[in-house]
Amino acid sequence: MDMKLQQLKHFSLVVQEGGFRAASAKANRSQAALSTSVKELEKTLGQPLFESGHKAKLTPYGEVCLPKVDQFLRLYQALDSDLRAAAIGQQGQVRIACVPSVAAKLIPKVLALFSVSYPQVEVSLVDDNAAGVEARLLAGEVDLALGNCLHVNDERIDFTPLLSDQLGVVCLRDHPIAAMVDGVTWCQVTAYPFIKNGTCRLLDPTPARVLTESALYTVENITSLFSVLSLGIGVTTLPKLAFPEAETPLVWRPLIDPKVERKIGIFRLHERHISPSANAFFSLCCEQLQGRDSVS
Repeated sequence: MDMKLQQLKHFSLVVQEGGFRAASAKANRSQAALSTSVKELEKTLGQPLFESGHKAKLTPYGEVCLPKVDQFLRLYQALDSDLRAAAIGQQGQVRIACVPSVAAKLIPKVLALFSVSYPQVEVSLVDDNAAGVEARLLAGEVDLALGNCLHVNDERIDFTPLLSDQLGVVCLRDHPIAAMVDGVTWCQVTAYPFIKNGTCRLLDPTPARVLTESALYTVENITSLFSVLSLGIGVTTLPKLAFPEAETPLVWRPLIDPKVERKIGIFRLHERHISPSANAFFSLCCEQLQGRDSVS
């Protein structure tokens, strides 16, 4: 016969309360039921835990058992608390892959709110380009991905749209395009050297793809791209979220012909369960970001 958790709890409680009567009141059980529970534990162990006629006095064997039982009960309580906390998302880890523009401008606010409600959850955030973010999700390296999904119809991916991010033209403040505050057409951009970057694939389905086809320069790294643009070597297109809000010699003007937008969303693997804490982060992203206008 195996020991039962309730029996161990009753044994410890009798010692704590100094007798069966007080322990039964604390446990909300009859004294007879509590006594039977302890007797069954003694039968299982093969040794008496309390001295005969002194129901609160431990035998030498009981003295040996008590600290071990109490240690086990503390570990059990800690395990119970941890598992229940994890079940409601209060403990665990959330692994997120995100495109740099979203990581810099949108995620910090969500993280701040998440840390208040889930202070014990470990969050791991890695930024990558759109292809890298999607690859990390499909490889199982992360629980959630944020950005523009390149294969939104992939049956393996569950994509939830959050907001639209309009494409615009980036140039120096004294560049002729900077004066076109209301918007720029792709034809107007062809008059200037064009610098291709990773987000320019958004132009591929439109007539503006000629800009990338004739580009003399290609710069993938966003920091390097801004440095090159600041030298006046050429112009480029970028989604609004990718344009820095800090003081810069550059300006962003909306591309209006064609009007191009990337759909920013949060996505996860369709047939994979995510942890309660990851699900809580997913819900918070939807609550805070869904329907937001990136251009405003």
